[in-house]
Amino acid sequence: MSFPWAQQYKPATEFGQWMDDRLPVGRMIYNSLGAGYPTPRNLNYMWNFGSLAGVFLVVQIVTGIILAMHYAANADIAFDSVEHIMRNVNSGWMIRYAHANGASFFFIAIYLHIGRGLYYGSYKAPREMIWLLGVVIYLLAMATAFMGYVLPWGQMSFWGAKVITGLFEAIPLVGKPIQELLLGGFAPDNAALNRFFSLHYLLPFVIAGVIIMHIWALHIPGSNNPTGVSVKGKQDTVPFHPFYTAKDGWFLGLALIFFTAMLFFMPNALGHADNYIPANPLSTPAHIVPEWYFWPWYAILRAFTFDFFFVPAKLLGVLAMFSAILVWFFLPWLDKSPVRSGDYRPRFKKFFWFGLLPCIVVLGICGGAPAEEPYVMLSQLASAYYFAHFLIVLPLLSRIEKPEPLPNSITEAVTGKPLPEAS
Repeated sequence: MSFPWAQQYKPATEFGQWMDDRLPVGRMIYNSLGAGYPTPRNLNYMWNFGSLAGVFLVVQIVTGIILAMHYAANADIAFDSVEHIMRNVNSGWMIRYAHANGASFFFIAIYLHIGRGLYYGSYKAPREMIWLLGVVIYLLAMATAFMGYVLPWGQMSFWGAKVITGLFEAIPLVGKPIQELLLGGFAPDNAALNRFFSLHYLLPFVIAGVIIMHIWALHIPGSNNPTGVSVKGKQDTVPFHPFYTAKDGWFLGLALIFFTAMLFFMPNALGHADNYIPANPLSTPAHIVPEWYFWPWYAILRAFTFDFFFVPAKLLGVLAMFSAILVWFFLPWLDKSPVRSGDYRPRFKKFFWFGLLPCIVVLGICGGAPAEEPYVMLSQLASAYYFAHFLIVLPLLSRIEKPEPLPNSITEAVTGKPLPEAS
């Protein structure tokens, strides 16, 4: 979006002007992350998680490059190479734990960023493309994290790879060839490890490229805000720098305190003990479980325990698991309410806080629990509500719900006073 009142970029030196005329990188940064980007003045701390996720992606890329210098993508020595990093490489233990826990913090930021988008209607027009690119980023992050989980080649790595790639077998006709293509054979082995290492190294740079498109798309309509009301004038905005760079910086410092506490005092709290046992194809772990950020989708996968006519339960679970994320692509058209923010939608607010959010928490708990009762039944109930929320509740609410009156402007919502006529 073009803001007439946005501050213009003016190089301070002759060299800066020469550079701006030939390669306007400074102008691009100034207009995207500096004073040249007017931002709604009422953004709360839920708007900090996008930049936080970007910082942790950088942590993952930097630590990943260092780890790749010492890791051996060979099934015979992969486990030993990780132990070598932990024991012999200078500060290798810290880099490895920073990479492992950085993935968890990245997904925490991503999930809170998505949750904010769902509650404040950031998927609604004119921001559909921002949302769609965000879902693509999440799918790429899931693929990257899964492949990274396989690389230590411990028991949980091996059997996680076997179970997840085995899901493709359920797809008629093409499932088996896809599985063999992913693994480079009929079971996880050296070929699979090489494929996963290659893709795990490559995909973070692809994610970074899609993030650039995500930010580019964001700067066309401008940022959403807690009221969902569009910017009406200069009084509704403040420059991104220094207001939100300071706010993001303070929040980043707080997040890094938690990150370093996890890194130095409980680095294995979010991992699984079985992954410190070398991979053994002849010994199946008692409880195969993915990383915690996959648990809700894993619960949906396991919720289908019986065949439906001629469709096997395994295929139903696979379709449901992928559909649980793919349904997000259609949110801009499923929720047709003219009001964006959940703060002004009383019924939507109740279904979000007391329906969708507890449902996802239950799915997460069930996904990390053994496949037994009562977790299977709870997974089935939560899965049913999850799909009902997006496919039935949201479309229905957008038709029958009576929203509360919206403020006339962002300034009015912040100060309680109407926006002056001259802007």
